[in-house]
Amino acid sequence: MFIRCLLHNFTSLFQKYLEEKTELTQAESERIQSFAIIKKLRKRQYLLQEGDVWKYDAFITQGCVRTYTVDEKGGEHVNSFSIENWWTGDRESLMMQQPSRFNIDAIEDTELVLFTHENFELLCREIPAFNNMVNNILQRSFIAAQNRIQASLTLTAEEKYLNFVNKYPGFASRIPQTMIASYLGMTPETLSRIRKQTAKK
Repeated sequence: MFIRCLLHNFTSLFQKYLEEKTELTQAESERIQSFAIIKKLRKRQYLLQEGDVWKYDAFITQGCVRTYTVDEKGGEHVNSFSIENWWTGDRESLMMQQPSRFNIDAIEDTELVLFTHENFELLCREIPAFNNMVNNILQRSFIAAQNRIQASLTLTAEEKYLNFVNKYPGFASRIPQTMIASYLGMTPETLSRIRKQTAKK
């Protein structure tokens, strides 16, 4: 009974997302849900580890994860954060079927809906509206990646922080400052100083 209730909760949250993003028939919705795999992560638990091949398309229904690399000295470099109603994963590893350069772990207890990529592509072929939604998501992701590169090249440290806070309100209260500093490409000390300066303005 608990598993059935849990599955209903996950699928209903994902169903709500689909209804907001596209128009599907009842049969199409049921077809999509039939391939859903439910995944729960405890805080700090891995979704993907460096060296493994990523095989899924993953949608977050609750929680927050980070994607990051670890250098030879053990330093962590955060590439991105993903929260509820966002997709996550390593697209390079997925499409090339090669070992991932990234780790993905949960910053909070997190719940996801996974689709094997084979089934995900099948759904895209079978359901044009779903395929259009996926293409729009990929386009927005590409634009976001472009904007992140541009910001990292042109903005000052303070501008990077203010841009982050404005673009992702609420992140600062959910994500440890050391991880935010890593994402912004600065030391925790620099971030702390900037936060104090901006708070006085």
